[in-house]
Amino acid sequence: TRTKGQSSEGNDGATTPTQSKTLEHAQRPSLGRLNQSDLGSLTPEQIAQLQANMLEDIQDADSRPLVSSVQPMETLMNEYSDNPNFVRKMEWLKKQGWLGVRRTKGDGDCFYRSFAFAWVERILRAKDQELAVGAGISTLHTTFQGLGAVGFETTLFVDFYDCLRSLVEQVITPDPNGQLLNASLLLEAFTSPETSNSIVSYVRLLTSAELRTNQDEYAAFVVHPETQESMSIIAFCNYFVEGMGKEADHVQMQALSKAMGVNLSVAYLDGSINNDANGDAPVDFVKFDNGGGDSANGIDDVVLLYRPGHYDILEHRAHEHRSSAASALVTPAAME
Repeated sequence: TRTKGQSSEGNDGATTPTQSKTLEHAQRPSLGRLNQSDLGSLTPEQIAQLQANMLEDIQDADSRPLVSSVQPMETLMNEYSDNPNFVRKMEWLKKQGWLGVRRTKGDGDCFYRSFAFAWVERILRAKDQELAVGAGISTLHTTFQGLGAVGFETTLFVDFYDCLRSLVEQVITPDPNGQLLNASLLLEAFTSPETSNSIVSYVRLLTSAELRTNQDEYAAFVVHPETQESMSIIAFCNYFVEGMGKEADHVQMQALSKAMGVNLSVAYLDGSINNDANGDAPVDFVKFDNGGGDSANGIDDVVLLYRPGHYDILEHRAHEHRSSAASALVTPAAME
């Protein structure tokens, strides 16, 4: 979700994070539980603005596309113009080569939708597409079997699976209309509610299956997102993973990236400032290493941008070249 006082990819290669965190000690600052360092840089007016804009995002969410074209980082910087700490951090990101952002709808599914889009796009833009597609299809086949192994009925997820698999296959195999997947068709698929939400549903089930399969690995970190009380894995998955519109936290990010064998980095924009030797304000990257990377599956790491309550996709591009037909799908003014 967007804020103003605190604000709202391609051939991406992850920059070296300023601090790599593990699941054990990483904490995601959300509006409900911002820590003191987050709040310390915000005035009461800025906190009120954050809350007001988040409410505004909820009210007008239906007017925004599910996924946007790439937009320059300045778009976010303008929205956060009332908070110099956030602007300084975005300036630091630009210095590291992160020039743009692909924005997703703030509907509670933004992490899963961002992750899935970025994963398919990295396959599309891989140097060796056959290797990337082969690895991707192999991963999807394994996850398909995994869903059945934990008790999900095939009829529940087979159509969702087919949506994602067909997109990956279309990178090197033309669809019935003779078209290979390109950037415009990928964006069109993810802005189509039926296709996009089917894919989100599938990766949510993958997340649940990973948690259910490896309960001992995750049990200590599974808590109710509001009360912070411990929960059983099964109850957590039922209430906070499988249903659409439920926000993701570190446990879900770790589980999905592991299930997909993808290296994931998340840049965290918060209100804290720790100046480096050059007087810049570095952004903290939370990194989930899962044995992926170009040498393993032919694709670059997935790199997302977190700001309180929302995830987008970080981009090394400030703009992208798309056909006029695809351009009509998304306009910056419609975004959060």
